[in-house]
Amino acid sequence: MHPSLRAREPRAAARTAVIVLLVCSAMMALVGVLGPSAEGDASRPVVWACVVGLLVVAGIYSRVPPQRLDRAGGFLGLALVGVTVLCALAVSAGGTSTRSQAFLVFVVLYAGFHLRTAGALLVTAQTVVAGGIMLFTSSKVDSALTDFVFFGTMLGVTGMLLARSANSQERLVAALQRQADVDALTGLVTRRVLDQALSTALARAGSEDGTALLLMDVDEFKSINDVHGHLAGDDALVHLARIIRQQTRAGDAVVSRMGGDEIAVLLQSCSREDAVRRAEQLLDAVRGEPLVLPDGTLYGLSISLGVAHAARGTEELRTLYAAADDALYAAKRGGRGRVEAAFG
Repeated sequence: MHPSLRAREPRAAARTAVIVLLVCSAMMALVGVLGPSAEGDASRPVVWACVVGLLVVAGIYSRVPPQRLDRAGGFLGLALVGVTVLCALAVSAGGTSTRSQAFLVFVVLYAGFHLRTAGALLVTAQTVVAGGIMLFTSSKVDSALTDFVFFGTMLGVTGMLLARSANSQERLVAALQRQADVDALTGLVTRRVLDQALSTALARAGSEDGTALLLMDVDEFKSINDVHGHLAGDDALVHLARIIRQQTRAGDAVVSRMGGDEIAVLLQSCSREDAVRRAEQLLDAVRGEPLVLPDGTLYGLSISLGVAHAARGTEELRTLYAAADDALYAAKRGGRGRVEAAFG
């Protein structure tokens, strides 16, 4: 199924589908109890058959994993098949009724909320066509045309407005997600992203080299802010982040701003020896590229680094963080501007 025809969020689409199916089955059961009240209503046996069918489909959608349903086109198919069945029932009964039109509105609302734009518009278009068929089957051309223009316009506008609203909400959520994932100052990922990547690296099978975590901060960072101003402190962090990105590869490293002037580097499939070597390379790179202050003077940055390493599956996230943090403070106590490792 093409992505443009799939659900925006399969789990929510599945939950809503089950609710709508159950509501529709309850409404149909009421019709079955009361009996047909209009010429366009289906007979009692047909109504009860629909009730059973709706309950069976609701059971399927509550049991099958939402992602599997989405890949198979289950949510788009549910809407399209629902409209087709409604139209067929109305035509076979010789017309339509307000109840049938209400069910069509259900379908458009569902598609607009839960399907991506192309899918929602496809369902809306089919619903408008089906509504027209139902109206022209049951009424004279003049009255049917008037009703079709009114009803079709209402469905079409409703479907388009819902799709537009859902797109706007999706863009807003994506923007908020980017803000949650990326530090606005340095462009590095946040602690949340690092935690996810680190948990995955510690849990998955793969290289026997293991996983390394580097923690670093700027030596005497407070003095930069006190002497040169907070803007210079921000410039120092941006400068440091740029150097680290130049020294790491996106394929095997995740670089994160932990908070303040502390930065972490996750090195995947990295041995202990390589982790220490790469930490020393970072230290040399920072030393070799001084920060240019706003007045044009050069300021030599100094950083301290702590290195921790975990063999595959042998450490927990908190344990690795604690080891790297202990190593960082050992580097501070040892004179700053150096690398310390949490292993022998």
